[in-house]
Amino acid sequence: MDRFPEISGKPLEQWVTLRRELVFEQLPWMRLYRDDVRLPDGRVVEGYLHLETPGYAVIVPVDLEGRMGLVRSYKRGVDAVDVQPPAGVLDEGETPLETARRELLEELGAEAESWHPLGSFVLSGNYGAGLAHIFLATGCRILAEPNPGDLEEQQALWVDADTVREAWAAGAFRQLGAAAALGLALEKLRRLEAGGER
Repeated sequence: MDRFPEISGKPLEQWVTLRRELVFEQLPWMRLYRDDVRLPDGRVVEGYLHLETPGYAVIVPVDLEGRMGLVRSYKRGVDAVDVQPPAGVLDEGETPLETARRELLEELGAEAESWHPLGSFVLSGNYGAGLAHIFLATGCRILAEPNPGDLEEQQALWVDADTVREAWAAGAFRQLGAAAALGLALEKLRRLEAGGER
């Protein structure tokens, strides 16, 4: 639903997909399609790319001392060791919240008292890609040693929220999902602390 009033009197129309061809597939990670689409003015664009990758959850955990849980690990997309909130791909049949709970336990060995959904977002407005489900998890406490499994070698970090805010404002987080999740979480925390929201 569009939450913003229309700027002009004419509503905008959606594009219509006339034809979709699978170009590349490597399951469970990726499908690339070539679409032929009709624009609202009747023009047809052939070969417009559409990318599908799995949905995933990003969790910004905050413990009872006001520290945020982060993970330091190598990330292939930036080809470097980077810091980000815990995150993971939705397993088949799993809801985003179930994924978030599982990933928090696996990557930080923690559970949360309260969960605050912050929204779901596509990675690319033009090409699609995975749907990111972002959560703020408050009242976190450590239950066990982290056990991320997979291909990951990582370190769990619990960092003062003010330090995270300063790093975020300075552009220290290089992954879009991490930067967006932290920004949304920091704003939600500000509103919670001001007493304006639950």
